Amino acid sequence: MTIDLAFFLGQLFQNPVLVVVVVLNIGVIVVNGATDAPNAIATAVSTRAMKPRHAIIMAAVCNFLGLLLVSLVSTAVAATIFSMVDFGGDNRAALIALMAAMVAIIVWGATAWWFGIPTSQSHSLIAGLTGAAIAVQGGFDAINGAEWMKVIYGILLSTLMGFGLGWVFYRGIGRLFQSVNRQKANRFFRLAQIAGGAGVAFMHGAQDGQKFMSIFMLAITMAAGLGTGEGAMALPLWLMVLCALNMGLGTAAGGERIIKSVGVDMVKLEAFQGFAASLSTFASLIAATFGGLPVSTTHTNTTAIMGVGAARNPKAVKWSIAIDMVKTWVLTFPGCGLLGFACAKLFLMVL
Repeated sequence: MTIDLAFFLGQLFQNPVLVVVVVLNIGVIVVNGATDAPNAIATAVSTRAMKPRHAIIMAAVCNFLGLLLVSLVSTAVAATIFSMVDFGGDNRAALIALMAAMVAIIVWGATAWWFGIPTSQSHSLIAGLTGAAIAVQGGFDAINGAEWMKVIYGILLSTLMGFGLGWVFYRGIGRLFQSVNRQKANRFFRLAQIAGGAGVAFMHGAQDGQKFMSIFMLAITMAAGLGTGEGAMALPLWLMVLCALNMGLGTAAGGERIIKSVGVDMVKLEAFQGFAASLSTFASLIAATFGGLPVSTTHTNTTAIMGVGAARNPKAVKWSIAIDMVKTWVLTFPGCGLLGFACAKLFLMVL
């Protein structure tokens, strides 16, 4: 079924817990725009193809368009998140647990942003939802194994494909343009890198935006007692616009510290190398999004940059920074999952 705006507003007036979940989800979307989205244009800034403020504005616009336009064609990622865990048949308890998951995700994401760590909001979302669902269901039966495995597939795809394509594109572009005048080539690749950054931001909006739209749909169906079967997951246009606007606003708020961590500190890139990294990320995100695999844009972009750096010279990559990022990702699932579990238990006792 399709939920229209009037029905949604009616549910808001009737259910204060739904109001809190909606506000928190919007907060998560804004945080995502401010922390994950800057990775899309990090390489364009690091090679001086764009100034940071101009790049952030471009990313905000492309995030909005990506979420809106791709969701009109495919909602595969949203469907995966929607059916990944089961919050049980008690709609009130399920909604409270969902609210707890949103709190956990915001706390985890805001802490990472404060320390300038390019953590994955996507992984935080998955971990927080999983922990909260386990808390309300009382066991691992809350997890839909087939859908959750898509998270693992997404991690493998973003790592291997991002790194591999970064390596291949660097080598291929280098050979293709080896006889071209360096100054002319640099001018071309600066423009190409802007286009590549726009493409990555576009696909980031599609990937991450659908994850948060699925949270809206979970909350609405829980509040209205509609059930969370596959037929309940039909994304309305007004929801696409709402999420796209908030993600765009979050991106416009900026994230220059994240840009510096990913695009500057990890490896020094030239214009064509930055383009190779952006093209790798863009291709990986397309494959994941239309395949229904929830992936981290941060994760994908970072491994693409590493692939480009390794193809040029393995010693050019600051592997210590990459290792620190991997540690952060490894900690996200148990850390944010436990936080979601604890918040859900606490909220269920208090409310």
